[in-house]
Amino acid sequence: MSIHKKVKKITLKTLQKMKGKEPIVMVTAYDFLFASLFDDEVEMILVGDSLNMSFLGQKDTLSATLDQMIYHTKAVCAGAKRAFIVFDMPFGSYTTKEEALKNAIKVYKETCADAIKIEGGREKAEIVEYLTKNGIAVVSHIGLMPQSVRAEGGYIIRGKSEEEKIELLEDAKALEKAGAFMLLLEGMKSDIATKITQSVNIPTIGIGAGVGVDGQVLVWSDMFGFFEEFKPKFVKRYLDGAALIKNALKEYKTEVKDKKFPDQDHCY
Repeated sequence: MSIHKKVKKITLKTLQKMKGKEPIVMVTAYDFLFASLFDDEVEMILVGDSLNMSFLGQKDTLSATLDQMIYHTKAVCAGAKRAFIVFDMPFGSYTTKEEALKNAIKVYKETCADAIKIEGGREKAEIVEYLTKNGIAVVSHIGLMPQSVRAEGGYIIRGKSEEEKIELLEDAKALEKAGAFMLLLEGMKSDIATKITQSVNIPTIGIGAGVGVDGQVLVWSDMFGFFEEFKPKFVKRYLDGAALIKNALKEYKTEVKDKKFPDQDHCY
């Protein structure tokens, strides 16, 4: 008899059945430890290229590499046995459909990721279709797209004008038709995010897109208060993580300096 606890894996079909019935919970993770902590509580884990900022201290996500993302995804897959794991394709790894498929196959072969995520609207529909027809599950990301931050001159909220709302809706429908099984809606006005959710048959995950979507995702270091430099409006801090760590570290430092640690209880 196996001593290992059997875990029911969240699948693509599980997520599709949740649309309109039960909100999907998604969070980012970049390593084994946090992935294992999150696994029992969330349906999805995104290995986001945001790790380039929160993990490596870079100013944006653009310098993240495919091999770097694969390294972190391997660690997350080792820690998460239940959650559906999404690999965030880094900037420059899907400029053509052939390149996108080559890199996605590499991701599938070297990790246990369940799907990949790519940014872009209608202009990426051909790539999404090519990937899905070749056995790759795709989450499409529209709205505010961090990989376009330099081209667009910053992080700009979408859907403020009627023209933009129409474009976002057309993007969503085109990507669904191309075969994307889920849409990630970032940094857009709540009304258009709700309309998109009601207009497509695939689940939508929001980040800064209001409550009218099928699920939510947050970057773990934002929601737990470890990233102190900046807090986006849409982020709710559920923990003052940085303060807790600093206070604990100060206590440890004091006990070491005062030779109170290790005491008899912590010696052989």
